[in-house]
Amino acid sequence: MKQVKITVLKTTLDKELAEEYGVEGLTACHMMKEGQIFYADYAKPEGMCDEAWKAIYQYVFALAHGAGEDLFYYGDWIKKPGIAIVSCNDGLRPVIFKLEATEEESKISYTPVR
Repeated sequence: MKQVKITVLKTTLDKELAEEYGVEGLTACHMMKEGQIFYADYAKPEGMCDEAWKAIYQYVFALAHGAGEDLFYYGDWIKKPGIAIVSCNDGLRPVIFKLEATEEESKISYTPVR
């Protein structure tokens, strides 16, 4: 299992939806910062938003286990192998992440059950 590099690319705010549905003074996510980097395999990295992790972990898990050596989704989504661009599920202020497979081995060791 490999480590996956998680980079916060953008924090966004949908102003139109925020005006209609958000609380007064709502801003882009304050938990994640553009340029922040995390490394993970299957467990949520320290400091990552719980809700963001729930939205992206399946892609992290897949990349950690070798998916993405080819292109995700039959090549009709991301043009570079080993990369996924994903977001958290906050509809008013989604955070956009870049996930990259690395050659770095996971810090977790396990023995497969036979």
